[in-house]
Amino acid sequence: MEMHDERQKAAAWFRELRDRIVAAFEALEDRGPGSAAPGRFELRETRRGADGGGGLMSVMRGGRVFEKVGVNWSAVHGELSSAARQAMAARGVPGIEADPRFWASGISLVAHMQNPHAPAVHMNTRMFWTPGAWWFGGGADLNPCLEYAEDTAHFHATLRAACAPHGADYYDRFKAWADEYFFVPHRGRARGVGGIFYDDLNSGDWHADFAFTRAVGEAFLPAFLPLAEKRMARPWDEADKDAQLIHRGLYAEYNLVYDRGTKFGLATGHDPEAVLMSLPPMAKWA
Repeated sequence: MEMHDERQKAAAWFRELRDRIVAAFEALEDRGPGSAAPGRFELRETRRGADGGGGLMSVMRGGRVFEKVGVNWSAVHGELSSAARQAMAARGVPGIEADPRFWASGISLVAHMQNPHAPAVHMNTRMFWTPGAWWFGGGADLNPCLEYAEDTAHFHATLRAACAPHGADYYDRFKAWADEYFFVPHRGRARGVGGIFYDDLNSGDWHADFAFTRAVGEAFLPAFLPLAEKRMARPWDEADKDAQLIHRGLYAEYNLVYDRGTKFGLATGHDPEAVLMSLPPMAKWA
């Protein structure tokens, strides 16, 4: 089950989605408040060892709208560590102990905003392959420090509409999974206001699962851009900024302690700067 064509098709789509989001974010910077020059992404190639593939790390810092945003794409391969193989075998991945080869590709995005009224956001979609199995995973979640109920409703409604054609229970299942996954146990609270999350998706129909994963990726800009546009010029004060920085501390704690993608990237030798791109530029603990 080598799936060369399918892997290449998935990797190419993740790359194309990255390009579209980067262009949309730079266009939003052009419309952002203030007279400073709009922010632009800095692009750097990343590598996983000498021959394990790599990707593109795109980061914008200090823009009109985005304080820090990263939109990364990767296509990596190699052999899984013994610990990773044991973890996957425990999840029921077939054949992983006999053949440790893997391939993975995806897009990962985290945006931290200048204006405390504009929500931070995360999105990723990915495909993972081993000789014995393949699956998709991903999702998106909203992380406001100052919550607006109508923003939360819009974000969830957009994701619900994206899920509906692909499975009658997908939104409810994957929303519940996000609520559980993005919970911070040591704080006893959620990281944000949720979204959807799914992993190990293999219905037996690769084309159907890839179509759903594309739908999740396509829904991101319609779910998030209207919220950023609505809030990016709203007046704020130091108390608002303080609340934002404290919430970012919660985000940093989650990503360093619990996030699967962070753990996998560091454990498999990917570029640590790209893996840790999700961390905010500044945070505060009360």
